[in-house]
Amino acid sequence: MKMTGAEIIISTLIEQGVTDVFGYPGGQVINIYDALYKFKDKINHYLTAHEQGAAHAADGYSRATGKVGVCIATSGPGATNLVTGIATAMLDSIPMVAITGNVPCSLIGKDSFQEIDITGVTLPITKHNYFVNKIENLADSIREAFAIAKSGRPGPVLVDVPKDVQVATYDFEPQGIVEKKPLPKASEEQIEEAVKLVNEAKRPYIYIGGGAAGLGMGKQVIDFAEKIGACIGCTFMGLSAVPDNYERFLGMQGMHGHFASSMAQKYADLIIGVGVRFSDRATGNTAKFAKGTKIIQLDPDFAEINKNVNVDLGIVSDVFDSFTRIAEKANESKKPEWEKQVSELKEKENEIAEKAAKMAGDRMTPKMIFDVINKYKLPRTITTTDVGQHQMWAAQYSTFDTTRRFVSSGGLGTMGFGLGAAIGAQVATKDPTILITGDGSFGMNLNELATAVTYNIPLIIVLANNGVLGMVRQWQNLFFGKRFSETVLERKTDFVKLAEAFGATGLRATNIDEFENAFKKALKVNGPVVIDTYIDKDEFVLPMLPPGGSIDDIITDVGGKDDAK
Repeated sequence: MKMTGAEIIISTLIEQGVTDVFGYPGGQVINIYDALYKFKDKINHYLTAHEQGAAHAADGYSRATGKVGVCIATSGPGATNLVTGIATAMLDSIPMVAITGNVPCSLIGKDSFQEIDITGVTLPITKHNYFVNKIENLADSIREAFAIAKSGRPGPVLVDVPKDVQVATYDFEPQGIVEKKPLPKASEEQIEEAVKLVNEAKRPYIYIGGGAAGLGMGKQVIDFAEKIGACIGCTFMGLSAVPDNYERFLGMQGMHGHFASSMAQKYADLIIGVGVRFSDRATGNTAKFAKGTKIIQLDPDFAEINKNVNVDLGIVSDVFDSFTRIAEKANESKKPEWEKQVSELKEKENEIAEKAAKMAGDRMTPKMIFDVINKYKLPRTITTTDVGQHQMWAAQYSTFDTTRRFVSSGGLGTMGFGLGAAIGAQVATKDPTILITGDGSFGMNLNELATAVTYNIPLIIVLANNGVLGMVRQWQNLFFGKRFSETVLERKTDFVKLAEAFGATGLRATNIDEFENAFKKALKVNGPVVIDTYIDKDEFVLPMLPPGGSIDDIITDVGGKDDAK
């Protein structure tokens, strides 16, 4: 069937199972948008307020479902506005396809109006990208982009299509949905070596990351932990992979992780890393990380093995296959002494929490806020965040029963990510969605509130308003002699009126009773709600590892380093 290049683009997206895309039109994609109009009964387009919002929406869509998210932007500034969103997806291994238009091939390299070499710009932040200058290559380039995005270690792919290729015509033959490229299987020798390490371990710690969460390995991890008497910790990206109420799950470890989880990892004699990078936020000072502890690392990406920490056994393979084979062959073992030690760490964590609660007195604390949210939200509710103190409080205090319920920027730490991502996640799942944000992060991309209102997205935005850039201020407080350089916002924004100006519902909470009432009211609103929630500017995210520090330097209260030994 003869089609224009623009029609081929949309037809190929539909062929690949895409039902929703996010974007913003412009001169060099006007033909693509004309094709979207023709196929509007088969594919939905969500017009965002800014191209960055479109990229974050496609990202959130993917995180909540595992599907490939898709965004569209025009040439020049439209394409460059996608860059932060693409980089966010790249660092967190999120499958996404970005489609951009460009000037006609005859004008490439002539500094034409809104011309940019977007493939050159995005080369370091994509798994792969395409400049499609021949229409005969267009459909297959998009198919390859989908295959690459979701295969191996997932990530974003960009497809740049000049205007003349969109206008040209060519035969289009529909094909099936492209499958993931198969990963290699671990050798039997590698599996046996891993099993030997597991069987010898007296204090095993299963450490799960975004790779495990993306594969939905929660049940397999729980079954293995039960079999070998292990406890479980996770990276920031591993949150929601295992239900929080599972007794062996200790939560997030690392710079702002749970005390028990971080300390158990320190005392373990074997760490079984599943889809983790051992990033600096998780390890602290790598020279002191896991000294004397054996490490197994399962990952699909060869580049991650021994990149941040040296491991005793790195297996580059299909992680799900390797993990299940190791679990099947490992000996069943009870470890009462290890369980007792972990239980004592959990008791110490509870003591730290009780001490913090007493110090807080009557003021509304982040934990109180999340206790209310956890009390009323449904198990399928998606929690999204921006980046800052509120993000870490969400990671520490939110409860999850189901996988893919936590959507947040990990590797890049993108302020302004949350609202677009929350819109994408809700569009993808139709599940209740909550955005936890701060007044600093929310100010980055609050224009996407217009998108949420336009499409009547049922979204509760909990704005932790402390009038400062809280995370940077915390560092200034602890490590820079309380020299608060440019972290006091002193803005006069009335977020309730702002929400109402956009057409959303605005509510305000100055204490925990007001917040509970506001949250219950928000649950009944069919559309976006902003709850402006006042918190103290000097609330800290604790525990915390100081810069350059290790778990031995853990800070659990404002008094300084805790005696972790």
